[in-house]
Parts: sequence; structure tokens; C-alpha cells
Amino acid sequence: MVTLVVATTADPASINPAKALLAMPGWHPGPTLDGDIRSFKNGDSLRLLEQDKFIIEEDDLDLRWESATGETVVELFFLSRHAAVSNRPALTIHPIGVPHLKDGDVLPQGGRPGWAAPPCPRIGPWLMLLKKLAESHNLVPEFEITLEATHHGPITSKPTMFIEIGSTEEYWGREDAARSASQPLPISSIPPSDPDATESSSDSDPDSGLVWEGLGLGEGAPVGFWSSTTEKKKVLLGIGGGHYVPRHMDVILKEGIWVGHLLSGYSLPMEDPGKSIAKINADDIGGTWKQAIKVAFDATKAAFPGGEIIAHLDHKSFKGWQKNAIVDFLGKQSITIGKPADFC
Repeated sequence: MVTLVVATTADPASINPAKALLAMPGWHPGPTLDGDIRSFKNGDSLRLLEQDKFIIEEDDLDLRWESATGETVVELFFLSRHAAVSNRPALTIHPIGVPHLKDGDVLPQGGRPGWAAPPCPRIGPWLMLLKKLAESHNLVPEFEITLEATHHGPITSKPTMFIEIGSTEEYWGREDAARSASQPLPISSIPPSDPDATESSSDSDPDSGLVWEGLGLGEGAPVGFWSSTTEKKKVLLGIGGGHYVPRHMDVILKEGIWVGHLLSGYSLPMEDPGKSIAKINADDIGGTWKQAIKVAFDATKAAFPGGEIIAHLDHKSFKGWQKNAIVDFLGKQSITIGKPADFC
């Protein structure tokens, strides 16, 4: 079983962290996939793919790798640029998918209508680790360390997350930002692998970084390894809010919890019923919002077998009729709604 790290030469925010990761010990050339996608192998479980197209343009890399090598892919990490109108420097992590789109809709950034990849269980724990790495490289407070809402492709079937450097060309090529994804941090500064993990040894190999130490390739424990036998099983499914999911982030950073899909307001298209309906329920409101929630919930459940998936709503981001419809739909789907205190 292997982890795939995917990078592209078309993006300095992708290839620079990949080069830093390849500078770690133990790498050897691997097979070349169709489309001239080069690969590198490290041990029994880590593989890096280097492509020349933009990061969202190569679909099904997990299935293509399995077909070419016979190895089972368990998760994918994509190294990429982040763009934002604010131009604020940022290091971000997020799940992927376009669950709100329907057949015939334009796909501005890849994926497939009504699809979401299983969110990688490492998203929450690695956000905490990324904050430690950024601080160790003196990137804070210049860089914001944040999650993003679920968005874009490429299509994958296995648990997936994007790790991004943003938000303009000035920062995409920053070597210190690249090192934050791939270069050393003493193990004593790294959070445990999950809420139930034992502490790591402070004598571990310092030649490690987000991917390296996060996967437990140094002497420390893996960070963010999900098991159905883990004691703490609560997983946050974020519904509503802006692209940087601030109210969900408040809960995630405070409690250090598991993170599933994060649906911002733009992924919940809802048709305003006007004033014609006195009491709003889910069946009254058109749009693909119900599809988006169901797809995101199912994908999150698949990523966390045995987990307790709990919806966390950004209540202030909704109008009254929107919140009433969403609450009604979640109840009909038997999806639990949690307050911040419920994630403790």
C-alpha cells in the first residue's frame, strides 16, 4: 500500500516542494506512466509523481498507478499553488470535489459533476503540523495558515488533499515556503499522530518535513493516521461559510479534531422560495445543495470508516429559510448536527 505525492513542473509552488522532498534520503527512479509522468520511489510506501500538465488536468492517477504497478494507493497529496484576490501569502490544505455541480455545468477547475473525493483523514492533524512547520521557518505571521473549502479536481477515488502555497507569483516561488512543506522540523515540536497517539521521541532524525514526518518516515509516529479503533471518532463535516471556513476553523484549531469535507456557501446553491411558503422544509427549496451535502457526507463517511460524522453549520452565513431547509434535510438524512462543544 502506497501514498502518492503529485507535483507538476508547470507550477513553482508544486515542483519546488517536490524537489525539496526528493532531496531527502532513499529515493530511486520508478516507472513512467502514460503521458510521460515520471515517478520516484522511496521505501515500500511512498511514491512521487512528476507531471508537466497543470495539477488538475491528470485524472485518476491513483487508478492509473495501481494498473501500472499493481500497488494499492491508500491516499494522495497534491502540491500546488493557491490563488486569491486578496493576494495575501498563505499556506493552505483542503479536500477536493465539486459536489454541487450537475451534468452540463462548466467545470472551471476539473473534477466531475456531483463528485467529491474522500477527504484525506490527515487534513486536520496536518493543519496543526503545518502551523508548526511555518513557525519554525519564520513564515508566521507573514503567511496565513488555513484550511480551504472543498473545491476543484482532479478526479481521484482514494482519500485526497491539496497542500498549497499562495497567493501570488511572488510567493509561489518562495523557497522558504516550499521548505515548510518538505524540510526539517525537530520531532519534539510535532503534534502526535492523532488524538490517541503516543508522543514521539525528541531524538528522531531532524531531516524531515510535512510529508516526511507526517507519514512517520523519521523516527516519530505518523501524524493523522485514522483507524476505526481510534478512541476519538468525531469527524467534522463543515456546512456553510466562506472559502476559508473561519467558523469551522475555530472548532478545528481548538479541539484538534478530524476533518471531513468543508462545503462553503457557493457549494450550496439554493433557490429562494420568496414569501410564498410559511414553513420551510427541504423539499420546498430547489438547487443542488441537497446533492452537495449528500455527496460530501458519503465521501467523508467512506474516508473515516467507523467514524461519527457530525455536521457543523456556520449559522450566521445562512438566511433563516436556508438554515431551516438545511436542518430539515440533515434530519431526514439522519445526519447529526453538532455545536462546537459537541466536538470536544
